Amino acid sequence: MRQIIVWEEGSKVVEECIEKAKMILDGYRPGALFKPEDYIKFYDCIFYMSVQPDPYCYSLQLCEMFKRALAEGITSRVLPSLWGKTDSSLLPELANMWTRYKKMASCLGGIFQYLERYTTQDSLIHMSVRCFHDLVFIEHYQEFQTAAISLIHKDRDEETLNRELLHSIVTFFVDIGFGDKCYYNNFEEAVLADAASYYSQLASQWLICYSFTVYRQKTALCLTKERERASQFLDQDSVEKLLQVVQSHMVNQVAYNLLEKKKAERSNGPDSIQELLSQCANLNLEDGNSSM
Repeated sequence: MRQIIVWEEGSKVVEECIEKAKMILDGYRPGALFKPEDYIKFYDCIFYMSVQPDPYCYSLQLCEMFKRALAEGITSRVLPSLWGKTDSSLLPELANMWTRYKKMASCLGGIFQYLERYTTQDSLIHMSVRCFHDLVFIEHYQEFQTAAISLIHKDRDEETLNRELLHSIVTFFVDIGFGDKCYYNNFEEAVLADAASYYSQLASQWLICYSFTVYRQKTALCLTKERERASQFLDQDSVEKLLQVVQSHMVNQVAYNLLEKKKAERSNGPDSIQELLSQCANLNLEDGNSSM
C-alpha cells in the first residue's frame, strides 16, 4: 500500500513546483525549468494528495494553491513590470507578460490537471484568464486602450511602428473577454470616435491648404492607406466601419465646401453633391487605384 503523503510534506513539493513555474514570468523557458522527471514528480504528488482517503485528501487545498500561484505571479512579476510605463513602452510589456503568463498557466495547468474534476465552475485555464482579467486588465484597461489609440495615431503619422504589436493587443482584448468581444467592441468604439476627431480636423486643414483636385487625390490615398493599416489589426467589419467614418468626415460632411472650392477654381470633377458622394461611395480601395 502506498504511503500517505501528509500536507506538510506534500505542500513543500507543490511549492517547489510553483516557484519554478513563476520563473517563466522572468523569461525562462518551461522546458529549461522542468525536466520530464520533474513533471512526473509534481503531477504524481498532486494526484496522490487528491485521491487519498479523508482526512488526507487535499484536493480543495491544492485548488487554492493553484489560484494563489496565479495571483502571486501577477502581483510579484506582471504588475511591477507595467508600473511607470505608458504608450510605446506599456503595450510591448503587456504583450510580453501576457505571453509569459499564458505559458506559466499552461505549465501549471498541466501539472495540476487532475484537479479539473474538482473545479466545477471553471477549468484551470479559464481560471487563469479570469485571474489576469481581474488583477491586471480591469485595473489598467483604460491605460491599455489609450496607449493603443496613441499607437494608431503614430501609425497614421507614418512613424515607424510594429503593427504586429497592435494585432497582439487586439487579440488580447478578445482573449481576456473569454472569447466574448465585449472589450474588443469597446475598443472599436474608441477607435472610431478617435478617427472621427482626427479626420474632421484633417479635413478642415486640407480644405484651407489644398485645391479641390489635390484634396480629392489625397483623400483617396488616405482611404487606401487607412484600409491597409487597419486590416492588419482590426477585423473586417471594423475596417469597413472605420472607412465609413473617414469618408464621412473627409467627403460627406464637407461636400458643399468641396463643390464651392471646385467652382471657384474652375476644376474638373462632379458638379453636384449627389454625384460627389456617389463617386466617393464607389471608390475602389482594394487595389489602391482610387479616384473621385
